[in-house]
Amino acid sequence: MLFAQFDRCRYARAPLVEVICQLRFPTILSIGTQEPAQFQELIRHDFPRYAAKQEQLPPKVVPGPKPTVQPQPPITNYHFISEDGRWKLNLTQNFISLSTVAYPQWEEFARRLDKPLASFIDLYKPDFFDRIGLRYINAVSRQRLGLTDLLWDDLIQTPYLGILGEPDVDETEVGKCSIDIESKLAGDCRLKVHAGPGLLSAAGKKDPEPKFILDQDLSSSGKITAEQIPAKLDRLHQYADGLFQAAITDELRQAMGPLPLD
Repeated sequence: MLFAQFDRCRYARAPLVEVICQLRFPTILSIGTQEPAQFQELIRHDFPRYAAKQEQLPPKVVPGPKPTVQPQPPITNYHFISEDGRWKLNLTQNFISLSTVAYPQWEEFARRLDKPLASFIDLYKPDFFDRIGLRYINAVSRQRLGLTDLLWDDLIQTPYLGILGEPDVDETEVGKCSIDIESKLAGDCRLKVHAGPGLLSAAGKKDPEPKFILDQDLSSSGKITAEQIPAKLDRLHQYADGLFQAAITDELRQAMGPLPLD
């Protein structure tokens, strides 16, 4: 099954590396022409650290009889960061996003998003949102879980393993193996998944231990009103949770230490 039906739970040793929610909207030029002081005042007690960075967008392909590539001007990305550095809010003229490296559970993440999103909507009054994305990046470490004597085939379900799921393949001899999925889902949702062993980088250094990366990017596009956002996000979260549960084996589930929700 692509999406499994399990009772929701937390994990004592969850493999989540980062969770990101991004909401895109039609360009609001005023966000890029002056620092968002009013917005910061509304959210600075939760996100007291501030930085602004110029980011270069990739070139834009202009269609026509002779397609051309046009450079795009840089945009300003405003960063609002929690005191402990584990939560980050980003604002540009095209999107607002919340990310964390210390994901608690969905209800807490949604609560943390609610205030800054409401403040943004009240202050900038976007006509609508054209894309909502929810991304879960997992990296399963056999060392951390005490499972170094097991193969990925013992921990991850076969559809996400590629040739590593074949009994005559020695995983120590495979230099690279991953799968990438893109699929439409019900309810105007889309799914992108990258899965496979890989090395994580932090502070410019690669972790020498290969981890199994399960990167889910779920999204909903269209003319989305502010009132529709909670239901859309709940739907995306349900998809993400069901896919993760379907992708892991009972051996891995027990090793991560399932806990009841608060």
